Amino acid sequence: MDTPFHRLSDLFKQLGLPTRPAEIEAWILAHRPQAQGCALPEAPVWSPAQADFLRQAVADDADWALPAEALSERLCR
Repeated sequence: MDTPFHRLSDLFKQLGLPTRPAEIEAWILAHRPQAQGCALPEAPVWSPAQADFLRQAVADDADWALPAEALSERLCR
């Protein structure tokens, strides 16, 4: 069975955020100061539903884990 490949823009769409590259970059730059040093799902930039989705995606090593890890690298470090 093939595993779906999700891009960062797919993750942003799933989270209800802008999906165009320039919008994603602007969102990351705007929210990075609040999120630095946090685990991705614990960053204060998420709604409870978004945080739950990210927590589950990482914990389950789900299809969304790779784009979530990429977002964590760009947002939280």
